[in-house]
Amino acid sequence: MSNPLGAGSLTALPIVETQAGDFSAYIPTNVISITDGQIYLESDLFYAGIRPAVNAGLSVSRVGGNAQNKAMKKVAGSLRLDLAQYRELAAFTKFGSELDKATQAQLNRGERLIEILKQPQYQPYPTDQQVVILYVAGQGFIDDVPVARIKDFERGFLKFIGEKYPQVCEKLRATKELTSEVTEGLKKAVAEYKQDFK
Repeated sequence: MSNPLGAGSLTALPIVETQAGDFSAYIPTNVISITDGQIYLESDLFYAGIRPAVNAGLSVSRVGGNAQNKAMKKVAGSLRLDLAQYRELAAFTKFGSELDKATQAQLNRGERLIEILKQPQYQPYPTDQQVVILYVAGQGFIDDVPVARIKDFERGFLKFIGEKYPQVCEKLRATKELTSEVTEGLKKAVAEYKQDFK
């Protein structure tokens, strides 16, 4: 950490295992006080194929949006809340109660957001592609795509926009902002792609 060697900082990475998933079995504030937050992983999510298996409701970050560029901050702003609400609704609807249209729409959107966030091992996306796909999902452009086809849509759309609308991703990379020009390009690209997506 010396200045001649480039300085730096000391990183604490405590790993805490809860007993049978009991989150209150230890005092989370002790962990948070020596770190910049906590990432809470759940085995149920992992075995359901959601990887990384992060519980958005219990995970905490003090750094949060400060580590994100403006475009990512804009598209991911409501993502955590949407996912937490989706999990609560999904748990509630297991009791078989009838759902109104708004609740059904929120569940449909949540299912698609979960699919979008599933990440194959060793296949990270560049930030501009992450922003593109989170924007498309968050704005409801894929609400009518069957859940089983979400990954096909994602791969196909990212390839399509890279080939037909490269200026959109280039602008995102250059400005790191979700400008009106970028959003208009995204809307146009997704509308065109959905016409051919079968």
